[in-house]
Amino acid sequence: MLVDPHSRQTPATPASRPDVAPLPRIDSDALLGPRGEVLIVHRQQVYRLRVTSLGKLILTK
Repeated sequence: MLVDPHSRQTPATPASRPDVAPLPRIDSDALLGPRGEVLIVHRQQVYRLRVTSLGKLILTK
């Protein structure tokens, strides 16, 4: 699908389609816990998701 870069309309995304369930929403505090970080295993690789000192999220391998 071609999208006109000057158009204010955005292409349909799964979140905007009525036939697709909405994405789950998880509060970062609940996910990261009191330490502010969590290990995630994805395809047998371990990643660390943590909050930086500036309050941003960073994912590292």
